[in-house]
Amino acid sequence: MTDLFEEVEEQLRSDRYKQFARKALPWMLGIAAAALIATLGYWGYDSYRSKQIATASEQYSAAMDAFAAGDKAKAQELWTTVSQSQAKAYKSLSLMHLGAFAVEANKPADAVKLFDEAAAASPDPIIGDAARLKSAFALLDTAPLKDLEGRLKPLMEDGHPYRVQAREALAFAKLNAGDLAGARGDFVLISQSLDAQQGAQARAQAAISLIDSGSAKSVAAVVKAAQALPPQMMVDPTAMIGPPQGAGQPQPQGPAPQ
Repeated sequence: MTDLFEEVEEQLRSDRYKQFARKALPWMLGIAAAALIATLGYWGYDSYRSKQIATASEQYSAAMDAFAAGDKAKAQELWTTVSQSQAKAYKSLSLMHLGAFAVEANKPADAVKLFDEAAAASPDPIIGDAARLKSAFALLDTAPLKDLEGRLKPLMEDGHPYRVQAREALAFAKLNAGDLAGARGDFVLISQSLDAQQGAQARAQAAISLIDSGSAKSVAAVVKAAQALPPQMMVDPTAMIGPPQGAGQPQPQGPAPQ
């Protein structure tokens, strides 16, 4: 009799397990399918992103070669293509090059728009700050001092790579606005800054001398030369995301043609 009860109980347990399995199986299969889809989706996205970067890398390198060879039209065409890609570093750098073309064509509004887009697209603060600084320089002759301060002061904070260039730009903006005392104070800081290169220190000292001698109007010619300066250093995106595929590593001279 005991064996009979045990057999019946075992049968009931087996039926319950089967019923539970029938209910749980669809959920388990669904979870497994979702995991598979997510894995395949990530793999697909990663593959697509790698392909985008490789293509942008090749096009960016070709644009640099074209520009070095004097074919500005070809370089501009290639940089325009790269600026529409999803490869953020190359996109940002290409937008800066296009912004420089706009500066050269005396289209400051277009240049500012392109530099601002480059800053927004940048995946790296060094590239992003270079774009923001160039945008401010493009506005130096036209924007109110308050607007320029809003653009330049964040770039002057500790940890930002172009602190000296940003302060120099702000000093020039203050000169334009007639704030000689404020401009002189900035030039003094630049002349004493351990971060400033010799060229920046020399310009600052020359500007201070001109202000002190009452020749403030002449300072513009001294300081405006800095517009060709920021940033002479070029951040090659291959340092962050690998060399161009199927091409030699580009050797850019600046984030935008000057």
